[in-house]
This record gives sequence, C-alpha cells and structure tokens, in this order.
Amino acid sequence: MTTRRLDFDPDTVERDLAALVLTIVELLRQLVERQALRRVDVGDLSEDQEERIGMTLMLLEDRMELLRERFGLTPEELNLDLGPLGPLLPTD
Repeated sequence: MTTRRLDFDPDTVERDLAALVLTIVELLRQLVERQALRRVDVGDLSEDQEERIGMTLMLLEDRMELLRERFGLTPEELNLDLGPLGPLLPTD
C-alpha cells in the first residue's frame, strides 16, 4: 500500500474553508430573507417582528461583507456553479 501525502497551503485552506462556510451562511440568509418577505406579504408578522427581522437581516448582511473582506472574497466567489443546474445563489 502506497501512502499518499497531500500538501496544503495553510493560507489557501483557511480561505477555501471560509468561502465554503460563508456560501452556506449566505444561502441560509437568502432563504430566511425570502421567507420573512413572504410572511410580511401575508401579514403574518407584527410591526415589531418585522422591524426585528429587518434589523437582524441587515446586521447579518453587514457581517457577511466584513467576513468576505477579511478573507478577500467577493460575492461572486461564494456563488457555486452547479453545472447544468446553474448557480447556487440567485443573482438578483
């Protein structure tokens, strides 16, 4: 049995892992935002709930931007290409 060794560049591994985690968080953020908008449209939320959700989503978006900057990532780099299915994240 031959032992194979992988050489990882610590800087690349950290950035790639950050990109993966931020992609998942961005996907979840967009899903929560869409669900919140649906609930607002239906009138399911009180004004206080709408305000809290709006502020929370804005804060999360700001934090995502800071983390992308910290790891030198752009929003486009977080949008995985799923081949024939198209991009993971909506581009609107």
